[in-house]
Amino acid sequence: MHVLITGATRGIGAALAAHYQSSGATVTCTARATAPGFEPLDVTDPASQAALAARLKDQPIDLLICNAGVYLDKGHQIDTGYDAALWASSFATNVTGVFLTVEYLLPNIRAAKGKIAIISSQMASQERAPGGSYIYRASKAAALNLGRNLAVDLKADTIAVGIYHPGWVQTDMGGSAAEITATDSATGLAKRFAALSLAATGCFETWDGRNHPM
Repeated sequence: MHVLITGATRGIGAALAAHYQSSGATVTCTARATAPGFEPLDVTDPASQAALAARLKDQPIDLLICNAGVYLDKGHQIDTGYDAALWASSFATNVTGVFLTVEYLLPNIRAAKGKIAIISSQMASQERAPGGSYIYRASKAAALNLGRNLAVDLKADTIAVGIYHPGWVQTDMGGSAAEITATDSATGLAKRFAALSLAATGCFETWDGRNHPM
């Protein structure tokens, strides 16, 4: 089994990499900056995406995990924050970056009739909208919408697509007061990915197996 994980240097990405490596899978981990053991990938840059695809050549990918993401507007206030540049940068990573990764690696995924897992957030939900974090919420909602539409278009290729809330995780993004560890999240997410099928394609689920409100 070949698993490719974007943004795998820390947090949930690193925990997912450790989980799959311990199970004997072949794991390709990407990082924005050059680092030993990581494939360099800036998900926002088509040239970087093309270079990764060229290095992988025709290697089948059984599971693509689009994990790379940013939360640049944490703590911002509506009357003083949310600079336009933050919107552009956040959407470039959290939305365009997901699409470009799928686009450039689609031949590899098709070769394996593989799966695509997109890490979104409960903050993408339209039904749960408590205000604040406008950029992050909007970008994760867009990633959810992107995943559901990819699920429709890729079903004919027998590629299942799932979108997931990883939980409130004790990472740099989630903070030390979060509810679960990155290992807890990764273990639960891996179970969700294993259960993902064409029958469930387009699902929006939590790390612990619950359907999440859209």
